[in-house]
Amino acid sequence: MSNIKFSNQEKEQLVNKLQKYFERELEQEIGQFDAEFLLDFISKEFGSFYYNRGLYDSQSIISDRVEQISEAIYELEQPVN
Repeated sequence: MSNIKFSNQEKEQLVNKLQKYFERELEQEIGQFDAEFLLDFISKEFGSFYYNRGLYDSQSIISDRVEQISEAIYELEQPVN
């Protein structure tokens, strides 16, 4: 898997969320640079876990849909003598 890359707007939103979290939950201010550094670390170290979970969830949904289609096709079968 390649590195996770965010658009500038996405990165700005994520950094803002980190900064707000630190203020609200930890009662600490975190600067723009530190928040970006932390975001890069989280993306690099944890990103694969979230990415893989998304793949597994997608695979499960697709599998369920294929099963539904198979059942619908089975219901369309005509009896043979």
